Amino acid sequence: MSFWRRWRTSIFLIFAVLGPGFITANVDNDAGGIYTYATAGAQFGYTLLWTMIPMAVMLAFAQEISARMGVVTGKGLSELIREEFGLRITAILMMGLVLCNLGDVVSEFAGVASSTQLFGLSKFITVPIAAVLVWCLVVYGDYKKLEKIFVVLSFLYVAYIITAVLSHPNWSQAAHMTLRLPKWHDLRNHSYLYLSVGLIGATVAPWQQFYLQASVVDKGARKSQLKLAQGDAIFGSVFSVLVAAFIVIACAATLFVGGQHDIRDAADAAQALRPLGGKYAFILFSFGLLNASLFAASILPLSTAYTVCEAMGFESGLSKKFKEAPVFYWLYTSLLAIGAIVILVSKTEPVKLAVLSQVLNGVLLPFVLVFMLVLVNKKSVMGAKTNPTIYNVVACGLTALATTLTVVMLWGTVFSH
Repeated sequence: MSFWRRWRTSIFLIFAVLGPGFITANVDNDAGGIYTYATAGAQFGYTLLWTMIPMAVMLAFAQEISARMGVVTGKGLSELIREEFGLRITAILMMGLVLCNLGDVVSEFAGVASSTQLFGLSKFITVPIAAVLVWCLVVYGDYKKLEKIFVVLSFLYVAYIITAVLSHPNWSQAAHMTLRLPKWHDLRNHSYLYLSVGLIGATVAPWQQFYLQASVVDKGARKSQLKLAQGDAIFGSVFSVLVAAFIVIACAATLFVGGQHDIRDAADAAQALRPLGGKYAFILFSFGLLNASLFAASILPLSTAYTVCEAMGFESGLSKKFKEAPVFYWLYTSLLAIGAIVILVSKTEPVKLAVLSQVLNGVLLPFVLVFMLVLVNKKSVMGAKTNPTIYNVVACGLTALATTLTVVMLWGTVFSH
């Protein structure tokens, strides 16, 4: 067999295995996430890279549990929460999730507008085109073909890895800071803590767990495919956090070193990279931002539609036609339209909304993780596929870390003045 044929076969095998887990993990490297990572690198250099290791483990644990629950129960996470905890708690959780996701959707179209404006295109042309393109792709697309498209879009995040290399970072310092725990004086810095929680929200978002489980169910994954679903979720988590780390590294090596610590949005980071990292670093960063924004604009409203419809008992899923699941498709359409319209009519750039939405995700995340841990340990729900004891110890420890950072950040916000 020729080298080309072997290489092509390997690529086809990868695409055959990868699916909801790989897609879900990478979607959250969206415009808001990129802005948050870029801000972390610009303001604190390499010092926040320590968050990447616990976040990679946390994301892998959360995604694996979601995939496992989807395969074993054949139900979405919001449906399980409603059945086990009641409609009132589910409704409160859904309101918080919709609020977070709406902020994220607006951020995605802000990313579309700002990334295309870097190439001289007006948002009044590109945002409506992007919204219609995304809507047609999701509403009229075949699920299997959509999944392959989303996997390809996920791999395009490699642009940020190349950008980091072109920025000529101090690799030894980056590696040292990745393995170094934060000092006490770091933790007393409110901006440092705020961004730490923002990184958690940008890397491990509540909507991901709902979307992944719903996608696994919608795909019809069988119990015999459990290991593939778990491998897909874990590989996607590692790749996603790796991309996030390289964005931080690229901005630390250029913006932080160059003394440009304040950036208004992800596009501002791309512009700043031009003189510091070179033309190709600018182009790749800008392309990555556009890809991330379009990708997330497709998935985030879809995630919200899945979650709310499952929680409220409405028909949902891309395997169904518009007339078979009207609430699902209308909710998706409404969120998409609101996100695009807000950007078109907004007089000011929604700068702070991006990081704020990530922080809100970080605040909501501990509650979602607790629900997941309770559910995955119920034999009445999972049968023999509950968590092993050591698994619970690590998962609870990571949940406690996310909760502690969030509480300390909120305490600092309330009592900082």
